[in-house]
Amino acid sequence: MANRVVVSICGEEYTFVAEESAAYMQKVGSYVSEKMEEVLGGTKVGRTDAAVLTAANITDELFKAQAAAEQLRSQIKGYLDEAGKAQSEVSELKREVFRLQQRLDSRGK
Repeated sequence: MANRVVVSICGEEYTFVAEESAAYMQKVGSYVSEKMEEVLGGTKVGRTDAAVLTAANITDELFKAQAAAEQLRSQIKGYLDEAGKAQSEVSELKREVFRLQQRLDSRGK
């Protein structure tokens, strides 16, 4: 069920309609508003240009976060591959120890 929430961004009210919770949508609106205020405070541009610059900045954040997440996934995959190899080596060593113990036992009889 979709939730409707009125969110204030740079003093303007917008109605968000989404499946996410009202608290989440307020958080999104606050983030956008904060980013818009940064652009408006740092440059002499109108609201439309500020909105475009804000969208570009947030998209940049998104792409960098996606790249970092992909790098972490790749790193984790590498760790899992290494762990799998180590586990195989441990299993092989256990089999070797077992064979050596059997050999020792058969010589001792």
